[in-house]
Amino acid sequence: MAESPQSALEACLDRLIARRDVHHALMAVRSGDGALDWRGARGDVRPGGPALTTDTPYFVASIDKLVTATALFVLAERGALDLDGRITAYLDPARVRGLHVWRGVDRSEELTLRHLVAQTSGLADYLEDRPKGGHSMIDEALERDDGWTVDEALERVRSRLRPHFPPQDPHDPRARAQYSDTNYLLLKAVLERVSGQSVAEVYRDLVFGPLGMSSTYVVSREDPQAERMARAAALWAGAEPIDAPVTLRSTFGMFSTLDDQLALVRGVVEGRPFEGGRATFERMATPFRRFGQGLDPAALRRPGWPIEYAHGVMRFHLPRWLAPFGRPPAVWGHTGSTGTWAFHCPSWDLDLVGTVDQVTAGPVPFRSVGGWLRAARQDGPA
Repeated sequence: MAESPQSALEACLDRLIARRDVHHALMAVRSGDGALDWRGARGDVRPGGPALTTDTPYFVASIDKLVTATALFVLAERGALDLDGRITAYLDPARVRGLHVWRGVDRSEELTLRHLVAQTSGLADYLEDRPKGGHSMIDEALERDDGWTVDEALERVRSRLRPHFPPQDPHDPRARAQYSDTNYLLLKAVLERVSGQSVAEVYRDLVFGPLGMSSTYVVSREDPQAERMARAAALWAGAEPIDAPVTLRSTFGMFSTLDDQLALVRGVVEGRPFEGGRATFERMATPFRRFGQGLDPAALRRPGWPIEYAHGVMRFHLPRWLAPFGRPPAVWGHTGSTGTWAFHCPSWDLDLVGTVDQVTAGPVPFRSVGGWLRAARQDGPA
């Protein structure tokens, strides 16, 4: 008798929790027609309990870039901003000046919103890049739970880091692209400036509300939400739990649940937040271009080849030579550096979301998603 998809997915979750340094895991898979609607949880919320449940909120890390891009495209549809407009039209030029100095020439004021959302700006990553002889901001912050303002993060880019390449043509699918948190930090500042609201309010009004994401929230220096953070699943760095609420607030940390992440990835792909519906999402997901794979230490944690990126949307499809026994179909969506994922598989009409809450587990979703897809479809070994 063939194994059911639910049993196969339970086995996948068991293998996930058995990985080195994975202390708990949350996972859900749902088909578009609802015939498959499975959720699983393993481990404790934090050391000593309570037990994790499928309703436990968790830090989604860079999946918030999918939300940022969605909000940006909503505002562009409404005429509140121009994606091809220079960022100095929305932010004080003094905040932007000196961020991108390439071979002695300041290219900062050439940057557009599309450069940022498509990751083609070449800007250094304030969070992950290391200055000469120093440590990355995220390593320093997690060690001491330090916080920072947006302008302090931008000053680090300006004074201590170098851009990776000159600004590229964001309309060219052959253009270079490299993942940088600085791009999306600037976009969050633009969202606040254009809307007159906080990042949390923009997300609520333009994305969470329209998609029914009632259990998702954003923490910040202005709105710490300490009680809600205390109930969320713990983050881990190797064998040690992380206690870094100030750091998470400085990144506008987003917390969500399996149900809300399913609503997010399905809703965005179907175009529900947009006036133009699915057609707007298709513009958001065009063109995809492959990330380069850097050789610096930060490249071990940031997304690289063969991941492709459009406007806040990742696409991942294993090359044929890496899947000699049949490669799984492509998935779209986003992941986070703490081993979070929110994927949609258009070929098989499946949504897959979850987390392992481990800062060393950024590659886990890409290494595992093929097995999860096969388990859900039961057409090959998981």
